[in-house]
Amino acid sequence: MDLEQLKQILTLVREHELAEFEIEQDGVRIWVRKLAAPATPSIAVPPPAPVVAASAPAAPVVAAAAAASAPSAKQETDEIELAVVKSPIVGTFYRSPEPGAAPYVEVGSTVKKGQVLCIIEAMKLMNEIDSEYDGEVVNVYVETGQAVEYGERLFAIRAR
Repeated sequence: MDLEQLKQILTLVREHELAEFEIEQDGVRIWVRKLAAPATPSIAVPPPAPVVAASAPAAPVVAAAAAASAPSAKQETDEIELAVVKSPIVGTFYRSPEPGAAPYVEVGSTVKKGQVLCIIEAMKLMNEIDSEYDGEVVNVYVETGQAVEYGERLFAIRAR
């Protein structure tokens, strides 16, 4: 394999946004793996409450609208602490290491950074997906055996 072929492989990986690619040719094995960007917590911002015209003085109506649209401190804190773990590759999702075994994690499980959450099988390769957060699993979005796409939500974790 020459330098030009290697450049073509890297171009293909970039153009098709592949998370991982492996090829073996003439006894030379090349494995390219993109590092996944850390999942960022998503923040849900409620839409502003509509201002309703009323016959009462303007000041109370504006105050009521401002109070209705301002999220409580507790609600805002909860939303900021949830981190979504997304699939870094395309493949088949498995919650346990083998059929019939207990899942790696359940809703309510406490996880540590680096702990295995699931496996995604891609091209007959089993890829362990690790937690990037310490916290508690609050949602599992995918069922065992389900196909997942790159960037698809897998878990929600309340980070600590």
